Amino acid sequence: MKLISPVVMIALLAMISACGDKKDSAARDQEVQKVLQEGMQKEKAMMEGMQKGVEDIEKKLTDQKDASKK
Repeated sequence: MKLISPVVMIALLAMISACGDKKDSAARDQEVQKVLQEGMQKEKAMMEGMQKGVEDIEKKLTDQKDASKK
């Protein structure tokens, strides 16, 4: 959730900067799309990393539980 806000802010800044010259608009649109795509990929990778971390913690807790039962 913390990354969504910066991505939105970047998109808004890019859209505001895209106002004006129509010749440069297509290039700016592509640039904005590229930046948004990179941000979403980074956010996805971070979410996957956090999910793996949670799974690792759950596994350690399960192992500790099993060890304490023995």
